[in-house]
Amino acid sequence: MNRNTRRARAIVVAQAKPDPKLVTLRYLMLAAGATAASIAVLLSHFI
Repeated sequence: MNRNTRRARAIVVAQAKPDPKLVTLRYLMLAAGATAASIAVLLSHFI
């Protein structure tokens, strides 16, 4: 395997779509973090 073939394969791997399960998990974590933050802000107003 020469250098160009290896470089092409690396580019293809880099451009590959991320695992949908990981993307879903990331969005869920973001949503959970945003929800927790907004609840904390609301609670701090009421206390």
